[in-house]
Amino acid sequence: MEQLIVSVVLAWLGTMFGSFAGAQVWRLRAKQLVEDRRNGESVNAQELKQLKGLLRPAISDRSECLHCHHALAWYDLVPLASWAALRGRCRYCSHSIGRMEPLMELGVAVVFVTSYLAWPQQLTSPLSIAAFAMWLIACVLMAILFAYDAKWFLLPFAINILLIVVGVVFFALFALSGGSAGVPLWSTLLALGIIAGLYYLFSLMGWSGLGDSILGISLALFLVEWQLAFLAVFLANLLGCILIIPLALQGKLHRKLHIPFGPFLILGTIIAVLWGDNIILFGMQASDVLITQLML
Repeated sequence: MEQLIVSVVLAWLGTMFGSFAGAQVWRLRAKQLVEDRRNGESVNAQELKQLKGLLRPAISDRSECLHCHHALAWYDLVPLASWAALRGRCRYCSHSIGRMEPLMELGVAVVFVTSYLAWPQQLTSPLSIAAFAMWLIACVLMAILFAYDAKWFLLPFAINILLIVVGVVFFALFALSGGSAGVPLWSTLLALGIIAGLYYLFSLMGWSGLGDSILGISLALFLVEWQLAFLAVFLANLLGCILIIPLALQGKLHRKLHIPFGPFLILGTIIAVLWGDNIILFGMQASDVLITQLML
């Protein structure tokens, strides 16, 4: 019963924080357009005009429709329910709202509940619960990075740095709670090298952006062990191949095609954090069986 209650509460919180994350994505985009224009870069004037209302100071900020700019009432902002009731359209101008917002609300809710149910450590002490809370905060930040990179092929620097700060706090709480017992420091440093170092080299070769390397610093802090970091990179590349191979078969893969890798790294990390130990154990057992059969 307790597990059910906690899951329901986390699902509700997940939709709320998912809604918050979706709003921040658009605010970050508005600020990015202004910064790009200030730096002399070409920006989409229509997009900037559409998002200009999101540049107001936080004290006077009100959620509004990005198309008609009508201020939204509280009943327009109920996560998932409002979008479903309005069939994905603005109440005031009937313009399509889009699917990013409800997908983020649903996605963060699913990750919150799944993290609780599949968390590999016991949540029995204040320190372990605090570490888990840091993970949930990180999931919200990763949702922002996921959506922004998927839409505009960029990982916002400020969110990346904030995620590193949360990662440091998580790692400290995780260590103090005994979660990293038996994990040597060199293993975490190697995890940093596997993700952050590897993608830094990729950025020097032009294969990825520097943001992926910065993202790798925070992800390594949540993964803690080098084995999980290696698994996260493997899963990220596997998920990337699942996307790329169908594009190649359809003849849509060309040199100018941009494929954001941040979302794959984030997905790979979430899977590795929650189920990585079981996946590695299964792989070792399967390899032992295979070797035994080959020897026979």
